[in-house]
Amino acid sequence: MAEVGFPGQHSTTTTVTSNTTVNTRIRFDKSYLQTVPGLLKIVQVGGSLLGFICVVCSRVGTASKGAYFSWVSMIAFWFTGILLGFYLFHIVEKFYKIPWLRLEFLFAAVWSLLYLIASILATTVGDNAHYAASFFGFAATLAYMIDAYLKFRLVRAGGLAQGSRVVSKQTTEAITTPGGRY
Repeated sequence: MAEVGFPGQHSTTTTVTSNTTVNTRIRFDKSYLQTVPGLLKIVQVGGSLLGFICVVCSRVGTASKGAYFSWVSMIAFWFTGILLGFYLFHIVEKFYKIPWLRLEFLFAAVWSLLYLIASILATTVGDNAHYAASFFGFAATLAYMIDAYLKFRLVRAGGLAQGSRVVSKQTTEAITTPGGRY
């Protein structure tokens, strides 16, 4: 016997569909430079290049601490510069099956630590050029830390590196009540 006021049967069907849209045509899009990831990449590339120039122009630039800073800054410069080009020309969107966000997250997390170490070591040299290099290194470190945090959040949320995803939700509810009262 069913209780008064309660339906005899209740069923709910929820359907969630996701549609990922990517445009695989290579095209130049300068508006990427005005986004937060684009601005972070500009700071990373600029800080890496300026820090490298400062160390190379130093009178002790080839010493071990300067060589380590140069190594960190040049790998960061080339990797991030190439990624910036990929985003500007939508090459990331063309090769959407590559896990770009995870790759960027790992690089940004590792390079945050390496740049922090290199910048601290550069301050211990006692040379004005190394002090300037450490400033640019700390700026790049901060940019890589912010980038790693943002990429981590996007990876956890299932975001796309480039392109768009449309998610639609449809709920159907059916309630059946008993024919008579008991």
